[in-house]
Amino acid sequence: MSSSLTKGNLVTIIGEAVLQERLIHLLGQLEVSGYTIVPAKGAGSHGRRMGDIAGYNTNIEIKTIVSSALSDQLLEELKPFQETHALIAFRQTVEGLFD
Repeated sequence: MSSSLTKGNLVTIIGEAVLQERLIHLLGQLEVSGYTIVPAKGAGSHGRRMGDIAGYNTNIEIKTIVSSALSDQLLEELKPFQETHALIAFRQTVEGLFD
């Protein structure tokens, strides 16, 4: 790929929709410059999340691109949410047109 592309870490968070405001607050505290939230459906170790009833049994997916150090901090801060809610998070190294 071209060296003119920016490198970063894409952090993807998939969790219960009831966490949305708390996760947005966390991203703000960490001074994340931007994020995208979309509804998510699927199945996994916490059962099926089909989103067929608004606000119940629904998931969201949040994506943000951050530095490596910030991705470490964000993933660490997400661990307590897993104690009480269905949530997974992962990161991938990416490069592209972003700042």
